[in-house]
Amino acid sequence: MLTTAGAIAAIAVMAVVTFLTRALPFLLFDRGSAPPKIILYLGRVLPPAVIAMLIIYCLKDISFAQAGGWVPQLISVAAVVVLHLWKHNNLLSIFGGTILYMVLVQAVFV
Repeated sequence: MLTTAGAIAAIAVMAVVTFLTRALPFLLFDRGSAPPKIILYLGRVLPPAVIAMLIIYCLKDISFAQAGGWVPQLISVAAVVVLHLWKHNNLLSIFGGTILYMVLVQAVFV
């Protein structure tokens, strides 16, 4: 169990780290110049890479023994792809696929 002083110290450290992660890009990069090419490259390739890793992680334990073990996952992945191709919105795609998956698992494939 944390003491009051320990809890305050932990909160203070988290606040400082959070502030630094938010302020560091503004301190490192001049506002007048363009960002370095590596930053622009990472901004372009990281979002699709993260989504691909999420899909692989979500499908790693798929079981083909019963329809309830693979049909909800594949329907949800298809929904994520369709939503993303339609709206080009990462959050909408992820939340839409997650909500559809939860409905399928909780109500359809019980």
